[in-house]
Amino acid sequence: MDVILRSDVDKVGLRGEVVSVARGFARNYLLPRGLAEAATPAKVAELQKRAEQRARHEAKSVDEAREIASTLEKTVLTFEVKAGPTGSLFGSVTATDVADEIWRTRKIRVDRRKIDLHDPIKRIGRYAVTIEVFQDVSVEVKTLVKPEGGELPPEEELEAMAAQEQAEAAEAAGEPEPELEYFDEEPVEAEPEAEVDTEEAEPAE
Repeated sequence: MDVILRSDVDKVGLRGEVVSVARGFARNYLLPRGLAEAATPAKVAELQKRAEQRARHEAKSVDEAREIASTLEKTVLTFEVKAGPTGSLFGSVTATDVADEIWRTRKIRVDRRKIDLHDPIKRIGRYAVTIEVFQDVSVEVKTLVKPEGGELPPEEELEAMAAQEQAEAAEAAGEPEPELEYFDEEPVEAEPEAEVDTEEAEPAE
């Protein structure tokens, strides 16, 4: 079954792509969760038209790529996202989000697969995202990921928030350790005592 992805789906594809998946996977997972929609001829045609329009704004030579890189170098992308008290996002900022925001703000098309974002951004902060605009032409785009309705704290505070979250995670992971040590020690002492008592009692009878 062909569907149009409405979100990036791991091991399936990126938002806006037409992919072929098992009918059951589409009906039981992708469609109910709003991750995809049926790829009707009309919607596919609309996607192709949109892709052609964007393609006109893609670099086709080194000179064009350098001009685009110069523009992107002066660009600051801003994402306002829901985040927890320690700065973790309720969601993530993906390469697709970066490409869409560049198109929205600059009307420049960049290939999502040429955006050097190995893992989605999952914390608020200031980032420099490397984009390969053309062969041998790359640029770093300043990207701010801010808490919804708020401002980015200073870098020192962001580092402290990240350290706090790591400490809490380490503490949570380390909680079972004292119990394991306690139970390891007790049986070693108890078993020999039981054997000695048994041996002394039998001859006495």
